[in-house]
Amino acid sequence: MMCFHGGNRRVYNRLGGPSTAPTDSSKNQKVCYHWRAGKCNRYPCRFLHDELPDPSAAAAANGSGARKRSSDDSGFSGPVAKRGPNYKNTWVRKTDQKVCSYWMQGQCTHGDKCKFLHSWSSGEGFALLNHLDGHQEFVTGICCPGRKRCIRGVEMVLEGTWVFVGIPNVVKAWNTQTNSDFTLSDPVGQVYAMATSHDLLLAGSQDGTILAWKFNALITNNNFEAPASLKGHTRAVVSLAAGAENRLCSGSVDHSIKVWSLDTLQCLQTLTKHTDVVMSLLCWEDFLLSCSLDQTIKVWWIATENGGLEVTHTHSDEHGLLILRGMHDMESKPVLLCACNDNSVRLYDLPSFSERGKIFAKQDIRGIEVGPHGSGLFFTGDGTGFKVCKWTEAEAIATS
Repeated sequence: MMCFHGGNRRVYNRLGGPSTAPTDSSKNQKVCYHWRAGKCNRYPCRFLHDELPDPSAAAAANGSGARKRSSDDSGFSGPVAKRGPNYKNTWVRKTDQKVCSYWMQGQCTHGDKCKFLHSWSSGEGFALLNHLDGHQEFVTGICCPGRKRCIRGVEMVLEGTWVFVGIPNVVKAWNTQTNSDFTLSDPVGQVYAMATSHDLLLAGSQDGTILAWKFNALITNNNFEAPASLKGHTRAVVSLAAGAENRLCSGSVDHSIKVWSLDTLQCLQTLTKHTDVVMSLLCWEDFLLSCSLDQTIKVWWIATENGGLEVTHTHSDEHGLLILRGMHDMESKPVLLCACNDNSVRLYDLPSFSERGKIFAKQDIRGIEVGPHGSGLFFTGDGTGFKVCKWTEAEAIATS
């Protein structure tokens, strides 16, 4: 078909604030005065952004408020592991390792005797090829040639000859063939998530509405019809995933996931098992994976004849969960990449959820991208640049 509890300042930098009350470690922090006025342009800001700014304030600030990353395109395709009779009960978890914070700063005196990792990655089956650090600010998005992706910081989607960019109160459309541009001025507040599906452009906005424009990706003139509005979320829509059966899944700051029919533009089901912001959605075969600031990844599968989804597994973590991406390793095994709120990306085998490894960074990771199918490449972006990694092939067994 088809983040973050814990008193960590990064919580407030991504969405403009969590949807729940601050925890003990954040009670003594001050709320940003400029954020209250809808004018904070610090990124990251050292003060609290304890809830999303009012859309009118954000509009008055011309989009200068805190930015947010979200997900709309899984990047997950190709063959999947075969399922046995107990498939839906095989999800498990594994314990973590931590990288030495002193080693990160070049100050660890323990050397090989240190009980923490002195490495930017741990695990087997992949290699860290390079760390590119030419950027002056956070890397919030990575785009590979030939792939439709959303670039973080602003929401951007490529479809045919069109490039769509979501900014406060507007979606800009550029045609790369004619160099013409158009403005779709229908969203209210910041556009946090975008996706395309067949002949539809979809945008999730700060007021909780999803707008759907019909267009033809092969026609170069301004052929966008007046948008239809998909209403139901009570707070900002921050993640979208279009999948099979012409359905759309949307995740929101209101803690819910909604499943929509793109044929009728009606809501088919509301999923309410998360207890905080639904940051990212990923479609895989008959499953929907969702991650949330409630520190869980939930696996949903089609459990009813009418296509209704139910939770079949919940994977918990001690940190908030921000981004989901899927790919296959060099042996065509499905792997889940998950950015967490402790400056790391976890790599999990699917469907077992056994941990393959971790990638670390000095600052929080705000972008993940997978390379072209079959390349084995994947990338992570953080405050110091971005890392290039690659899955390695299993060593051939020597024969006499």
